[in-house]
Amino acid sequence: MPPHNVIQTPESRGIPQAEEFHKRIPLTNRKMSTEAPTIPLLTPYKMGKFNLSHRLVLAPLTRMKSYNNVPQPHALLYYSQRTSKGGLLISEATGVSDTAQGYPHTPGIWTKEQVEAWKPILNAVHAKGGIFFCQIWHCGRVSNQDFQPNGQAPISSTDKPLTSHDNGEQFTPPRRLRTDEISLVVNDFRLAARNAIEAGFDGVEIHGAHGYLIDQFLKDQVNDRTDEYGGSLENRCRFAIEVVEAVSNEIGADRVGIRLSPFANYAECEDSNPEALGLHMAESLNRYSILYCHVVEPRMKTLGEKTECPQSLVPMRNAFNNTFLVAGGYDREDGSKAVVENRTDLVVYGRLFLANPDLPRRFELNAPLNKYNRDTFYSPGSIIGYTDYPFLETTT
Repeated sequence: MPPHNVIQTPESRGIPQAEEFHKRIPLTNRKMSTEAPTIPLLTPYKMGKFNLSHRLVLAPLTRMKSYNNVPQPHALLYYSQRTSKGGLLISEATGVSDTAQGYPHTPGIWTKEQVEAWKPILNAVHAKGGIFFCQIWHCGRVSNQDFQPNGQAPISSTDKPLTSHDNGEQFTPPRRLRTDEISLVVNDFRLAARNAIEAGFDGVEIHGAHGYLIDQFLKDQVNDRTDEYGGSLENRCRFAIEVVEAVSNEIGADRVGIRLSPFANYAECEDSNPEALGLHMAESLNRYSILYCHVVEPRMKTLGEKTECPQSLVPMRNAFNNTFLVAGGYDREDGSKAVVENRTDLVVYGRLFLANPDLPRRFELNAPLNKYNRDTFYSPGSIIGYTDYPFLETTT
């Protein structure tokens, strides 16, 4: 890789400039006239040892259908539907311990039963040639005592409670982790990563975004600690970096990604200088040579809604040495533009991929997209809005 402080051009990453993109496609690889020409999102990409056939990534999408925190057989169909040969999928957020939960029916990977339940799902994805990473998370204070062992208070970087939430959930005031307890939580992430590899995942994505535990340490509007995990930017990033180091040592840095959202204010988790936070994390991650950094666009300040803003992820992209992923309200056109303009290597799609299990094919043909139904995103007792979205062949 080039030094992180060298700004790379699209040509240096093997991506033709926009005006030359189509005419550089070899004749033998061009589509027949009845199909749309290849678009930048559908060009191959080598991510470490993984050969991706296209640049669309399935986002980690909480679906609340893992009863008693155990993945269910219907998840096999859900994920395999969205698998393409050489396509990258990131699992729904998966708890690292019995204190990690914050929502009902979310999967875990801290018990043998959970590991065994993931295996057939992984087998189905791999049978279709997919590459599957497990997003491992801890909700921290985004929880209540009903989800906690023995009805205890959720743990966090702070004892400041959440005051409200978009969906009206009630949260129990958290308990501030003691300094000597933090290493135990780091170890939970390490063991979860080991379990993920045992289950058959190709790697893990550490969830450091969206107001959950790691983000609660990163952001200065939440982290009010006075020990070595609070105060300065370096101290607030210490927990995240310790998790990255532990997980990388356990399973290999070439199997590790992280998701960050420095600009977002999910779950009342905001930072006074998100540009500095994002840049510091990108530069710090280079020390461990992890596989990828997955960052939520600044325009996604709150859940599900795009806003116009002047900030950009380009400084983080230029600072990080390995594969860079972006997420946040992308469609076919601006996803391709981001690739051509060298603002990212891969583009992560959530709601569009949820509603269109054959999204790469639809993008290839520039075909109409199914509309997603937000009301069924988190309906635990039903497959409506889960495995029943039609494929292109049944809509034409």
